Amino acid sequence: MHILLLLILAVTCHLSAVSPIYGSGACDADCTKCHTLSTNEVQGILAKVKNPEAKILKIQMSPARGLWEVAVENKGQRGLFYVDFSKKYLIAGPIIEVNAAVDRTKERVEELNKGRRVDRAKIPLKNALLLGDKNAAKKIIVFTDPDCPFCGKFHAELKKVVEQRRDIAFYIKLFPLVKLHPDASWKSKSIVCNKSLQLLEDNFDKKTISKTDCKSDEIDMNIKLAEKLGISGTPTAIMPDGSVQVGFLEADKLIKIVDSIKKGQSGKSAAQK
Repeated sequence: MHILLLLILAVTCHLSAVSPIYGSGACDADCTKCHTLSTNEVQGILAKVKNPEAKILKIQMSPARGLWEVAVENKGQRGLFYVDFSKKYLIAGPIIEVNAAVDRTKERVEELNKGRRVDRAKIPLKNALLLGDKNAAKKIIVFTDPDCPFCGKFHAELKKVVEQRRDIAFYIKLFPLVKLHPDASWKSKSIVCNKSLQLLEDNFDKKTISKTDCKSDEIDMNIKLAEKLGISGTPTAIMPDGSVQVGFLEADKLIKIVDSIKKGQSGKSAAQK
């Protein structure tokens, strides 16, 4: 996996640790008087970490003094990383504002992804696990990994949503991140072979699930599909309008996002085919 893909997602199973913040030099309120970071310099940095194909969206000062914030898009996925003023260090998020207890990196990633859309018609849902009412008007597609701790937390919130709202249902696609979770592949296949939402929930509850094998290429196809769609972290939710939500969300916030989607914006869903 390219290094950059490991850097640009915060609060997913790609990035879960707070990185140290390094800075150099001093400046007044406007640091741009003393320090600059050009697109060419960022391209040079990306080339050194073997991601020259990444598109640079924006370069600006980060919330933490001494760092540049670089917004990028790579294989359809948008995210952030930071470069210190000496230009010697590339730093992965998140940046946490201590007094406010706010993840500023997560805020910016969410802002970047507001305009991102996925064609839901390209996502086959025939064999997806269903959480909620199959006749629900609002269908959300979730890519999840059985061994991703954020996915387990997110799944608990999804259950709260369907308890409150019969008009919202979740179609769950198993997407094991095998480099991070070696057992996720066989667990995903066992869940798919048994077509069992309960097995997934048992696993999230730290219960032992049995290893089942069957002739199915569904997991391999899910992995290829996720890569094609620019999805590389879990959990990732594709909303009714095709917009993308990356990482953990509480039930109330998820409902608020669904309700904010204007009528008529819902994307064409393979679930309806």
